[in-house]
Amino acid sequence: MSDLEDNTVSEKGPTPPTARRIRAHFNASITTNHADILMLSCCFISGLVDSTIYNAYGTFVSMQTGNTIFVGLGGSQNRTTKPYGWAKSLTSIFCFFLGCLFWSRFSRFMGPLQRRTLVLSYFLQSLMMILVAALAQAGVVNGQLDPGVPSDIEWLQEVPVALLSFQAAGQLAGSRALNLNEIPTVVVTSLIYDFGSDPALLQSWGRNIKRNRRGLAFLGILAGAIVGGWIDRGTGRMESALWLACGMKLLVTISLVLWPKGASESG
Repeated sequence: MSDLEDNTVSEKGPTPPTARRIRAHFNASITTNHADILMLSCCFISGLVDSTIYNAYGTFVSMQTGNTIFVGLGGSQNRTTKPYGWAKSLTSIFCFFLGCLFWSRFSRFMGPLQRRTLVLSYFLQSLMMILVAALAQAGVVNGQLDPGVPSDIEWLQEVPVALLSFQAAGQLAGSRALNLNEIPTVVVTSLIYDFGSDPALLQSWGRNIKRNRRGLAFLGILAGAIVGGWIDRGTGRMESALWLACGMKLLVTISLVLWPKGASESG
């Protein structure tokens, strides 16, 4: 009789110890050891997405310095090949700011280094990117690159810009949560300054980890932009590069699921 009861319990679902282990796994804080690999991957993603969106819509979704200049040029009614590009740049700045408000508070509320926080954050970012790629693939939004000088703005283009800008702020929140301020993943200007002003700039490779990370972050963004440019040139549309970025962001999410616990949580 007891054997029958045990079988019945096991068929109904996971045993309580299994559920507790899963819950404990996601509630645990992760180690920051080698987490720079994840953030450097996000640098590549930023370069890939920004180069693609710029080719398609004439704006950025991560590099808000460039967008600020575009808004200023629009306000001065300067001649440009994308006369309504300033509106998309303004959307990007505003949605990136909203993303900063949301992701920073989400991280503090859930616990910055807890696995559940980072996994959920990067999963939601991935979903936003997947939605944009799917909209372009289905033709709901214009995914054509360099369609010529528009006579009027296509307001549906605001949707991809808004979603991608909002999720980009989540990458920055992730780097802060992992205490990797030297890899902001979405900005280059301060990165170059910090690299050049480092008093230990000329130390050997193994003695200045932060300098190494800054240099690799710059190269990651640059490499992503180059790859995005080649993909865009070969396909003439933006969804191919976006699908690659989606896949990479999902790999980061899966890596966070499997990432080791922090030292205080182990054992």
